[in-house]
Amino acid sequence: MARILLGVTGGIAAYKSVELARLAIKAGHSVRVVQTPSSARFVGAATFEGITGAPVLSDEFEPDPARGAFPGDPAPDHAPISHLELVRRADAYAIVPASANTIAKLANGLADNLLTSAALASPAPLLIAPAMNDRMWRHPATQANVETLRLRGATIVPPGEGMLASKGEWGEGRLAEPATILAAIEGAIAAPTLAGVKLLVTAGGTREPIDSVRYVGNRSSGRMGFAVAEEAARRGAEVTVVAANVSLPRTHAVRYVDVETAAELDAATTEAFEDADVLIMAAAVADFRPAAPEASKISKTGRDGLALELEPTADVLAGVAAQRRPGQVLVGFAAEHGAGAVERARGKLERKRIDAVVVNDISRGDIGFDTDANEVTIVTAAGEEPVPFGPKAQVAGAILDVVESLRAAADIKTA
Repeated sequence: MARILLGVTGGIAAYKSVELARLAIKAGHSVRVVQTPSSARFVGAATFEGITGAPVLSDEFEPDPARGAFPGDPAPDHAPISHLELVRRADAYAIVPASANTIAKLANGLADNLLTSAALASPAPLLIAPAMNDRMWRHPATQANVETLRLRGATIVPPGEGMLASKGEWGEGRLAEPATILAAIEGAIAAPTLAGVKLLVTAGGTREPIDSVRYVGNRSSGRMGFAVAEEAARRGAEVTVVAANVSLPRTHAVRYVDVETAAELDAATTEAFEDADVLIMAAAVADFRPAAPEASKISKTGRDGLALELEPTADVLAGVAAQRRPGQVLVGFAAEHGAGAVERARGKLERKRIDAVVVNDISRGDIGFDTDANEVTIVTAAGEEPVPFGPKAQVAGAILDVVESLRAAADIKTA
């Protein structure tokens, strides 16, 4: 298991770092904590020391009783410089929560405390989980600083929307849940099991124009497809995402191709599929489109109603499956409603001649479209694998585990 260095900055969300440390230790990881002095106003060092079983550091000049060792490690026989030894041993450095002030320091290379000095000296993957007031989060300076860190290779675990620290305030800036952050940490330190693999993901929902301003669409946000793409990139894959109307944050490690309609998604996917080793078709592609869209806006003046004639769109997944080459792995998604979902997905698996189908039960409001969590069943020729309710990053990992198994089986068949 991994050695996780946890950096805690000042903010009310610091209490969630305690839960993150607990979850990480429960998962078998060892944890050390460094704090900024202001974070101790929210959670004291004794709390973290009780959870981790290791001393907490907050000053560059204070001696480390563990001499940079993580729980379970032998301590060195000399007294090294604390922040250098901690980051040398760490497999990941996660700053949770990351305040706007600390994010600004990291983006500009400042090292005025132990936490920021450790970040400059760390060769390990850096993960940053921001937490702040929604106005501070939306400020152009904060957004620019976050993008700077992202472009340098840091993994940003974006904040969610919800109740904020100030009474009665609601907005984006709430720290991501500890389980989501732990999944991101584990993904960042995962072995590059997909190194050299060209992986194509479709994400989002297509929009089929009625006129110049209206369209027929669906509620897919692209969160699941983006989570799969980011996890695949962490595993070393060369990832391309065909993104249909997705407004989510993007990572420098993934190539994005933006499309709007089913026809555009079909063309982009077909072109990219030629060089792909794996296709994961997570996009919600419209089954029908208006047969005769208007070039300008349709006026409602003088109309009692509007009748639309719809025509079918191309079946993108079936089309690429028909031209697949040996060794390519194809995974589809099925948004099913209620009972019989798995049986219907198995029919899709056989009918479209693909390798796996990920089944979403869209009758539930807490999973599926435009949510941060999911619960799916992955159907293959070998059987069904239920994936329990959890963050979409965690579900993405389960999907890619199945992809790796399918690729291994395909290699055996072609050997």
